[in-house]
Amino acid sequence: MEERSKVIFGNVMPDKVYRKAVKSKKKFAKKFGDDSNADYPVKLETNAYIGDSLGVVNVLVGDLESNAHYKKEADLPALEWDEEKGIIVGNIRMGFGHYRISMAIASAAKHMGYTPYWMDLNSYKETTCTKVIGAQNDLYSLGSRLSKIGLFNRLVWEPMNYEGFRALSYNAADQKNAELMAPVYRNVPKDIPVVGTHVWPAQAAIHAGMKNVVNAIPDNWPMALHFAVGAVHTIQCKNAYQGYRIANGMNKKAVCNPMPEESLVYTGHYIDHELVSNIEADCAARIKRKEEGKPMRFLLTIGGAGAQKEIFAAIIKYLIPFIKEKKAALYVNVGDYKNVWDALIEEIPEMKALSTEHFDNWKDTESFAESALDENTEVTGIHGFWHSNIFEAVYCTNLLMRSADVLVTKPSELAFYPIPKLFIKRVGKHEMWGAIHSAEVGDGTLECRDIPHTLQMVDIFMNSSNELKDMCESIIENKKAGLYDGAYKVVELAMGLKNRK
Repeated sequence: MEERSKVIFGNVMPDKVYRKAVKSKKKFAKKFGDDSNADYPVKLETNAYIGDSLGVVNVLVGDLESNAHYKKEADLPALEWDEEKGIIVGNIRMGFGHYRISMAIASAAKHMGYTPYWMDLNSYKETTCTKVIGAQNDLYSLGSRLSKIGLFNRLVWEPMNYEGFRALSYNAADQKNAELMAPVYRNVPKDIPVVGTHVWPAQAAIHAGMKNVVNAIPDNWPMALHFAVGAVHTIQCKNAYQGYRIANGMNKKAVCNPMPEESLVYTGHYIDHELVSNIEADCAARIKRKEEGKPMRFLLTIGGAGAQKEIFAAIIKYLIPFIKEKKAALYVNVGDYKNVWDALIEEIPEMKALSTEHFDNWKDTESFAESALDENTEVTGIHGFWHSNIFEAVYCTNLLMRSADVLVTKPSELAFYPIPKLFIKRVGKHEMWGAIHSAEVGDGTLECRDIPHTLQMVDIFMNSSNELKDMCESIIENKKAGLYDGAYKVVELAMGLKNRK
């Protein structure tokens, strides 16, 4: 196995950095075992949740009963690999972001006539791979929750997310740890292209000998965290290109050796085909609702860490009088965290009488999302969405996005979606650049870093005659420029790697 922890794009790591990386791997192996010689069986199965809509086929590794997130149904037939038109979407669940990007890639692949295989490295419970990822995910979630504490956020969380993950030395440790993740690919056909929507599935694929790997980088703040040497890297924003290309600031003030030109490709934003193909119609509907004085529809998407619950609670309290007057309406997606909804209801008792709960009923959610697209449907009140399954929990926001007027979100992966956006306070300084980019291309606000500024923007959206219209017009122009075509281009690039070889 090539020692990718020693040399990263021609940048030789000091011995102490390499020794620390080796120590990190040994620590995980001691805690979770080393299954490098394991021969895990692989089974393919149509995804029972998003298989119909996105064409997704699950890649189950090891004991079927050990695979998390998946519906166990005896009537789902085992499938065979399509080695001509198959493409693996390698991902992990770490929050909703990487799942959402994976769904965009799968959607584009399906539209282009390919079969997307869903390979979630955080779902194979018996493997060392999943145990290592799960431990780090738990640590990241804890940091997100603690980021509410100002001192911790300022001294630990923001520096780690901004400069710590930026360092080549951090990537060296990740590369070594990813060797423990490689066994899950052992019985996967090596020629099938892999698109990693997190760096670990891409690194693990390279270590496992997968021949055609694309690493779809989510962040536009250049960080060495996202390097998977041996893969082709894609980025969503041109303002990130040079930073990644020259490894800017990734070894303090030293001038780093650059990435090879062929290892870095700008693609545009990773967006689902269903959203891209309907941009003009959806934006026209938003403008029409605004002109006709219909309730403005705000979509709040809330993560389970609860780091921003206070902000969302303040928005809801502020909007309740307007909701009662039918000047505003709310979609609130709490993902797979019902406790977040319960906490909001407890804090804001007025919500209950105004709310319709669309809970763990996917057909009801689909029906609501479809009816809300009808120009004759006037959405009023508060609509709460919770789904116990992760696929439905994440994809719910995508369905609701088309009929929403304004998406209220932190500037993470949703910063790149073609809908007018109100950005609340980030969780991690690297997310800052998502809001900056969105404001530059005209489809979102600046980051509102406190509640008063957030409510000011809510008020501007409600009362300005131009704010929403200007963003919608920018989105339409951005589409013409190909800004939202990233998912198609990633799939095209991945399949092109295989076909050229």
